[in-house]
Amino acid sequence: MLTMSKAVAVLQPTENRIIRDEPIANLLTDSRSIINSEQTLFIALVTPSGNGHIYIRELYQRGIRNFLISEAIVTFQDDCPEANFISVRNTLVAMQELAAYKRAQFHYSVIGITGSNGKTVVKEFLYQLLHHDFNIVRSPKSYNSQLGVPLSVWNMSDKHDLGIFEAGISKPGEMSSLREVINPDIVVITGIGSAHQENFSSFEEKLQEKLLLARYAKQIVYDADNMVINAEIERSFLHTGLFGWSRKNEEAPLFIKGVHTEGEHTEITFKLYKGPDQTVAIPFTDKASIEDVIHCIAVTAILKPSFFPKKAIYFSELKPIEMRLELKNGYQNNSIINDSYSNDLMSLEVALDFQQRKCKASGARPVVILTDIYESGLEPDILYRKVATLMRRFDIQYFIGVGYELMSRQDLFSDVSASFFPSTSALLSAEILGQIADSCILIKGARRFSLETVSDRLVRQLNQTALEIDLTALKQNVAHYRAMIPSDCKMVCMIKAEGYGLGAFEMARTLEEANVDYLAVAVTDEGKYLRQMGIRCPILIMNPEINSWDTLIEYDLQPEIYSLKLLNSFCEALSGHQQVEPYPVHIKCDTGMHRLGFMEKELPRLCEILVRSSRIKVHSIFSHLAGADDPALDAFTQKQIDTFIRMSGAISHSLPYKPLLHILNTAGIQRFSQYHFDMVRLGIGLYGIDPVTNGTIHAVAKLTSTVLQIKELPAGEHIGYSCRGVMKRAGRIAIIPIGYADGFSRKMGNGALEVYINGVACPTIGNICMDTCMIDITDVPELTEGTRITLFGSPEVPLQTVAKIMDTIPYEVLTGLSPRIQRIYFQ
Repeated sequence: MLTMSKAVAVLQPTENRIIRDEPIANLLTDSRSIINSEQTLFIALVTPSGNGHIYIRELYQRGIRNFLISEAIVTFQDDCPEANFISVRNTLVAMQELAAYKRAQFHYSVIGITGSNGKTVVKEFLYQLLHHDFNIVRSPKSYNSQLGVPLSVWNMSDKHDLGIFEAGISKPGEMSSLREVINPDIVVITGIGSAHQENFSSFEEKLQEKLLLARYAKQIVYDADNMVINAEIERSFLHTGLFGWSRKNEEAPLFIKGVHTEGEHTEITFKLYKGPDQTVAIPFTDKASIEDVIHCIAVTAILKPSFFPKKAIYFSELKPIEMRLELKNGYQNNSIINDSYSNDLMSLEVALDFQQRKCKASGARPVVILTDIYESGLEPDILYRKVATLMRRFDIQYFIGVGYELMSRQDLFSDVSASFFPSTSALLSAEILGQIADSCILIKGARRFSLETVSDRLVRQLNQTALEIDLTALKQNVAHYRAMIPSDCKMVCMIKAEGYGLGAFEMARTLEEANVDYLAVAVTDEGKYLRQMGIRCPILIMNPEINSWDTLIEYDLQPEIYSLKLLNSFCEALSGHQQVEPYPVHIKCDTGMHRLGFMEKELPRLCEILVRSSRIKVHSIFSHLAGADDPALDAFTQKQIDTFIRMSGAISHSLPYKPLLHILNTAGIQRFSQYHFDMVRLGIGLYGIDPVTNGTIHAVAKLTSTVLQIKELPAGEHIGYSCRGVMKRAGRIAIIPIGYADGFSRKMGNGALEVYINGVACPTIGNICMDTCMIDITDVPELTEGTRITLFGSPEVPLQTVAKIMDTIPYEVLTGLSPRIQRIYFQ
């Protein structure tokens, strides 16, 4: 095992202090995720969203004794007298070097997967196909970044005999470091798309960067029919084993002779090395999944030549990959985390960490429902002893074990409140689930246990229509805009109107985890609710009510002050409260939008009151741009900015301190970044909408529903109110449980909106009703009742398309969605 002294030898740091040489078993990069302080190395990362060094003293008090830092050791040595320190120039680079060193200790095959899409699916498909023959270590979920890759590779051990790791990049210069960490023997190149293209001068440059992963590989698996990829690989890898698959070239190592789809299944006929025809059947029909499976055929043929034909049946047993943690509301004030898509120790730890953060924020009791774990590579007694240790470390209040392996080892959980059942049906029959209340319940298990039935029992089904919210995409959007501003520029995130209709609490909790500087809501009650739910981030109230001052002060909320009347009223309210420090306020200037704010002529009186009042302190001065997204209004925008500079200067000059200044909104960050001042405000961009191009960054919200009923109708049949819909041909319609009472506008009826199902455009037909609508599914004969479909939020039907049909803006679409539509959160 790597020790601190060995880490010094590997890293050659600028300075080090080793008090006691200790082994390093665990890497910790997030102070909130501490599980076990023993044999743990905390890596103090410095990123645009935070500096890990500020948590060192706290972690020392919590038992951590090993630190990898980039600041001077003398800064911490007095407060941490027994700690080991290694100081380097860049802690992320050093972490990658440690992971690369550990990778070099193992000599079994390692697969590296890169591409713009399909990486995670190919990795998980390979795991499903090969876990019978290999003990596999793999990236948890989509850990493929500069940080995620070393964390993944760190899990390699001599108990494994195959590694599968993803490598993702977003800009030039990133792949070389990932290659050193993964050092793959086999590289799979999945589809190369437009993701992160804005950071590359050309498609070819991005492809060349991705191909750096394969520089020292023994085999490269790729689509040889992609002329750009094929040409670059053949030019750059003359001496590497090339395993290009092709639908056209019969001489290819893997020739795809035919792909035949019928119903919900596809048969792929192929030849390996010009051999006899072979066939695999898969339970997918979409193009992406078919290509992902073809990559897997190639890899299995390389790793296990005897795989075909006797194990080809495994392809028919492939399960869809859902890599997101799913969070839903349940009965009896429970929240449900459904992670029943994978079941191994690594993913269990990730899920427990996610659950712990939710419980800390909400005060809920942590409950775990876990099934037997298969293919762990560990002896059962060792495996379940580790599981029991995790339950204790994460302070799980109630544990439910399902399966005979867990039942036979109940003694390992003797100090945890626990119940055990031989099967899922036994758990459901015991009716114990109905006794759980005020809890956050993690459901995790092997697919064979069908834990979706447990989830269905616990989840409060408000509506068959749901707004699915991707919390990871939310964080990605924050990072996208952070990259446009200096690292010392602060950020306010707007979550008013119930988080633009997505759910203010979950938005706030996720943004707090992303270390944003401020949250902003419209009214005091919104801020009060967030405080009651455990949100501690500074909260700005944009439209405070005069009669809400006591509540605002009680819950430590910071008001926008936009008028002399409001200012005087707030100062008077403060006189009735004991204060240790002046209360923070934010001064709004009207620079031309003429909504809320002080006019320039009011500044002398404003400054006079601010100077005189010792009860308040101006934390920021700000204004709002009316047309930053419109080039036709650039002259007006510049005039607003000039006015703001003048007004904020006058206010700041009258004060003995310097308040923060901010005027840029989402569009302003993109088009007027030179005026970032001290802080920016992120609104619609937070939710994935680019207001400048009207494109999508990372889509956060997706509206889905269920096919209630399907009707076969002859040509000429009328449909819906006023008989507005008419069947132009004999065909089928689907009735969907969403209507204008849910915020699904009547403007989307009569073919105005096309819903995409299995890649086929299916127009609405007839008027939108109050609670339902109808769509023409004649061209999707395989669609059945009960199938879930996406109404908008997909690449084919982005939110902007719906806004255009409704003749409005994306804000209104989201905020207009009814509360009776359940919100489901993923991460």
